[in-house]
Amino acid sequence: MNAKAFHTLSYGVYIVSTWDNGRPTGCTANCAAQITSSPATVMVSINRDNYTNRCIRDCGHFSLSVLAENSDPAIIGTFGFRSGKDFDKFGAAPWTVKDTLPVVTDSCAYIACRVIDRMETATHTVFLGEVIGADVLSENPPMTYAYYHGVIKGKTAKNAPTYIEESAPEGKYMCSVCGYVYGGNVPFEELPDDWTCPVCGQPKSVFRRA
Repeated sequence: MNAKAFHTLSYGVYIVSTWDNGRPTGCTANCAAQITSSPATVMVSINRDNYTNRCIRDCGHFSLSVLAENSDPAIIGTFGFRSGKDFDKFGAAPWTVKDTLPVVTDSCAYIACRVIDRMETATHTVFLGEVIGADVLSENPPMTYAYYHGVIKGKTAKNAPTYIEESAPEGKYMCSVCGYVYGGNVPFEELPDDWTCPVCGQPKSVFRRA
């Protein structure tokens, strides 16, 4: 089976948010879709190992922030490669409250939902939400998963539905957390000690040479 066939399906890039006992938390997701129009319902697939999964269950609500092509790529790394259990993701991203839920403001739209059903798979929970609020935040085009990989050169978290393991080209340095391969003009060894991965924000020390 060629797993790359799944990449021909349409995907976006979203921040799925909820409340963790009054504290905002969330994660990056690429599998979300509108299911019905009346009443309006939306589904999102979240890995069962994600801290956000448990928080959505407890809260009973979630929001989707639809990232745009010009959204800060660091948002994807912050929400995709760190755990909200021990890291304040919203402390590193602009956000507000819309329809009682946390929303990333560096996005082109948001959809707020109340969980009305869920389906368990071997690795993920598919949450079905009834829409309680939605709005367009900017006219910037939404980021597709293809744009994220092809233009931004972003990587996929290991617990994402579309993850495919990749290895770095020989002699290149790759982030052991998110898989970003360094390709800058400055030799990796000469980067300052406080340099961090542009995708997940991890320090230079987590990079490994292939």
